[in-house]
Formats: sequence, structure tokens, C-alpha cells
Amino acid sequence: MPDVCRRPRSRLTRLPLLLLLGCAPAPPAQPETAPKPAPTPAPPPRPGPGGTTLRDQISGTTQRLQAVSAVSSQVVWASGLGGTFSLSTDGGATWDASVVPGADSLQFRDIAAFDARTAYLLSAGNGASSRIYKTIDGGRNWQLQFINRDTLAFYDCFAFWDRNHGIAWSDNVGGKFPYQTTVNGGEIWTPHTLDGASPGEGAFAASGTCVITRGSREAFVATGAGTSSHILYTADRGVTWRWTTTPIPQGRPGSGHTTVAFRDERHGLAAGGDIAADSTSTDNVVTTEDGGRTWTVAGRPAFRGPVYGAVYVPGAGATVVAVGPAGASWSRDDGHTWMPLDSLSYWSVGFAAHTAGWLVGPGGRITKVMLP
Repeated sequence: MPDVCRRPRSRLTRLPLLLLLGCAPAPPAQPETAPKPAPTPAPPPRPGPGGTTLRDQISGTTQRLQAVSAVSSQVVWASGLGGTFSLSTDGGATWDASVVPGADSLQFRDIAAFDARTAYLLSAGNGASSRIYKTIDGGRNWQLQFINRDTLAFYDCFAFWDRNHGIAWSDNVGGKFPYQTTVNGGEIWTPHTLDGASPGEGAFAASGTCVITRGSREAFVATGAGTSSHILYTADRGVTWRWTTTPIPQGRPGSGHTTVAFRDERHGLAAGGDIAADSTSTDNVVTTEDGGRTWTVAGRPAFRGPVYGAVYVPGAGATVVAVGPAGASWSRDDGHTWMPLDSLSYWSVGFAAHTAGWLVGPGGRITKVMLP
């Protein structure tokens, strides 16, 4: 029988001793590398009303997306159900979707990003389903920073003044709003409560825009769902608060404010309506010209039903975009008059510039918006 283990001496002298005691295994066969499938091309842009351009993008997920954070014209993050997040670093031309390990049962209803590597996620839900995660490596790893231990609390949204200072807001528990603040990038979240909530009052975890920050210390919270609804304001990072009522439809469990936005120290907008009335048109947008001290009814968006999210477009003055289950609409005059933008269903909206906005919604839908 031929010696199948024989090799030239010059090679055997280079083999480990263990292999010299028997047959050295043959080098493993290298599998043929299958060519990677070409990425699915994104649909061509579609012209929208009033000189707008819409580009449907491929998010990489079929989960419902409920929040978006537009960092720049190139970097944008989105988050949604099933523990899902998605990141684009090329203006939405391609998206990389993934699931936070161990979080596939969570609903990430808010996201706050600072660059292509640093982002926070907030999951909404009762008790321990409300959590906060942070990544500093573009979503490869996530640190679980906060778990809600109050079984009656339900955290809806959060916002940040800068990379280190932030606030997270819950529905009321026993007439008090629980909320958390951080001063060290989320390493520690400090609990607080605010008295005075009406029965059932809370925020809506619809678009990640029920809490916003302004400047280095101010914040606004939009509430609803109770016997009364409010816009809350703090000038000192949540130490003290001012309560304001508005003429928004309210008093029903599904009514009130869902979103609030400001373009400067005086001009702002809040919106919402009745989330149970998808086909009803109501006066569901209110505006302020005195920093939120008083509010008046503005125009109705071009789509029917409630508004889930609204944001001002950076650098575009009074231009604001609103979205809801029945479509998207935009205004150039602080929401007093509106033009149609799209008829598809959306949950949230974010803009980095007038030519770099994103609408997100059911089925992993992401639409890039370019305004004239």
C-alpha cells in the first residue's frame, strides 16, 4: 500500500510535531465564493406637488419605522418595531438595517443620533419594555443604559441638548409625570416626577417628536390622551416647568398633541388631533408667536386624520413638514396654509436641509424628500 502520508522531507521539517505523529490533514477545500447579488436599485425619483421631489428608498427592513434622526445630508438613522434600526451614510442611497441583540420584542419609537457612530434608541412600552440603548460604533454594539422599573410608567420619547445632556418622558402615573435626565451621555439616568397631570394624560409614542429641546437648556413636551392636553416648557433642563393649554382637540383618550416643533425662540407649532379618527379633518394644528405662552388654531394639513409628527426644515424659515397615517403635507408659513406632499402613510419625519428630508412609516417605508 502506498504511504499516503509521505511528504518531502523539506516540508515535513516545517510541520508541527503533532502532525509528525500521524497523517497531516489535507488543506481544507476552499469553497467557491458566490458572487454577491447586486443591490436592488432604488426606484427613480417621483415628482411631487409644488416642485418637490420624492425618492422611495430601500430601508432593508419590513418593520414599521416610527422615528428618524437626520444628522446631515449624508447621515440619517431610523428606528422601529422588532428592535430594528437602520443607518445610511450616503444620503439614503443605501441603508444598513439590523436588530439590537436581545431587543427583537421591543418597539424603538424614538432615536437621537449625533453622527454616523453615535446614537441613542428609546423603546416604548409598559414597565421594562421602556429602555434606552446607546451605540458609539455605528450600531455594531449597543449598551443598555436604562430599564424602566415602574410597571405603570410608559416612556414615549426623548430628546438631547447635546451628546451628554438629555431627557426622556413617560405617561403620567397617579397624576405625576415620571421623567429621566442625564448629564453624562446616558451613563446615569436620574429620575424625576412632575405633579399636575390630568386623568389619563400622557404623550403619544407616535413619531419621537413629543419631546424636543431648544438651545442648551430649554425643552418642550406635547401631551394628550387625558381630560386636558398641554404644552410643557422648561428653561432649566427639567428643574422647573410651565404648563400651557392650547385650542387643539382634546378631552378624549386618543386626542391631543402628538408633536411639537420650534424654528426660533418665538415661532413654534404643535399638532395632533384624534388618533382614532383617521378619516376626519379637524383643526389639529396650533401655532405660537410668543415662545409657547399662547397658541392659536392654524390651517389644516392637506391630508385628513391626525398628525403624528411635524418638524421645521433647517435653514428654510417658516417651512414645516407634517406626516400622518393619511399622508404628508408641507407649509411655508408656519402651518397657516398647507400643500400636499404625498398620500402614503407615514409616522415620522426628519430634515437636515431642504433637500435632505426623510419620511418613515409602515412596512419599512422610507421616502427622501427634496423641497424646492
